[in-house]
Amino acid sequence: MSDLAIQPGLFDRALRRVTTLWRDMAASVSGGAGEGFAEQLRTCLEARGGEVSARNRAAKLAEAYLAADHSGRDEFLRALANLDSDAAAVTRAMARVTAATNTAERAAAKAKLRRVLEPPRLKLLTQFTTIPDGMKFLVDLRAELMRRMDGDAMLTALDGDLRGQLAAWFDVGFLELRRIDWHSPAALLEKLVGYEAVHRIRTWRDLKNRLDSDRRCYAFFHPRMPEEPLIFVEVALVKGMAQSVQALLDEKAPVLNPREADTAIFYSINNCQRGLDGISFGNFLIKRVVSLLSDEFRNLKCFATLSPIPGFRRWLDQQMAAGEMGLVTEEEAKLLAAACPMPAAIAAPDAAPAELRAEAPLEVLRRVLARRFWLRDEALAKALEPILIRLTARYLAFEEAKGRTGRARDPVAHFHLSNGARIERINWRGDVSEKGLQESCGLMVNYLYDPARIEEYHEGYVGEGKRPVASAVRKLAKG
Repeated sequence: MSDLAIQPGLFDRALRRVTTLWRDMAASVSGGAGEGFAEQLRTCLEARGGEVSARNRAAKLAEAYLAADHSGRDEFLRALANLDSDAAAVTRAMARVTAATNTAERAAAKAKLRRVLEPPRLKLLTQFTTIPDGMKFLVDLRAELMRRMDGDAMLTALDGDLRGQLAAWFDVGFLELRRIDWHSPAALLEKLVGYEAVHRIRTWRDLKNRLDSDRRCYAFFHPRMPEEPLIFVEVALVKGMAQSVQALLDEKAPVLNPREADTAIFYSINNCQRGLDGISFGNFLIKRVVSLLSDEFRNLKCFATLSPIPGFRRWLDQQMAAGEMGLVTEEEAKLLAAACPMPAAIAAPDAAPAELRAEAPLEVLRRVLARRFWLRDEALAKALEPILIRLTARYLAFEEAKGRTGRARDPVAHFHLSNGARIERINWRGDVSEKGLQESCGLMVNYLYDPARIEEYHEGYVGEGKRPVASAVRKLAKG
């Protein structure tokens, strides 16, 4: 079957539908021709009229923004950012707070200060929510803003306002959890394909396999964006803790009766809306899905992930480049060099196997990993396996993000540990795809979600930086 591609026409049709609605709404609004965005934004703020007029003006602005080119959109965002608080009014309000002589005066002065601190752009942002698909417009607007900030103070301030508004509007209490299956609308299935970033969906057969009876897919939706998933998770119902994503996604594997499964494996979690970065839904999603699956399948005893380790190879390369001592012992280096095929393909063209074996341990590892044939050579893979598993355990259990004491260096590890999971098991050859080899030398990790200890693990990690680690992994990490 040929590779599956998202149909660009799907999104084009949706955009045309929305912009047609906006055009109809904006048709009743006069003025704006030849005006820059700064003038249009001020006119929109200052214009009088009722709710319908405000909606129509917001639609006109949204239509103009989407029709603008790169420089035009930059002008729009900067004009919006410039609609900031009145500095003189803020100074006067602060002076009143300082001059207040009693509790009542101080409370009134503080209330006044809060009002004048609120930038006028917040009113405009709220107006956009009143138009059809206005919430999606704002989410995409923030995605565009994030690409352009680049340290700009005014745009960063605008992003703070927009993120704060979106965080309130997308509170998890407003979200709807829905299951996606093979009978879901085709438009939604196409979006699922387009948003899958962990393990690419290659064909319709691949997609159908991921939505079969022994699989589950759940997503959060917002009532104002009912056709747009915010985040989704793919789950496999299996026997035992899965250790290879290729085996898990094998389309030829027999379908398991979900009533016979004892384990739910979360193998792909994807945030769909770039404009909602920094607004977390993942922890709520996993907990809700664990609860749903527990209710539906009483036979499930284990809830775990099969997760990538995206930062491992980059960290390992940095350690080798820095000459980090202790990564590889002399004995491990000897075994690794002895397993190298003849002639020494991993060495320099004129180097002999004996020269390779005489090199420093780190250099042996560096040269071996520089070539891909080690994965296909069983003797070499056997020599590498204990080294890479041990180093992965160290990376996950102990390495910290730069400048963030207690925070796991690997972003996926941080996500799951924050959500109350435990580092359970490291899997050799867990993902032998090109991406898996580039990111983590093909290794994957299982994070265990124990419903009875999720809150305990979450509090320990978030509050004190304690990482829950299975004893076997901790022993490897200290080895």
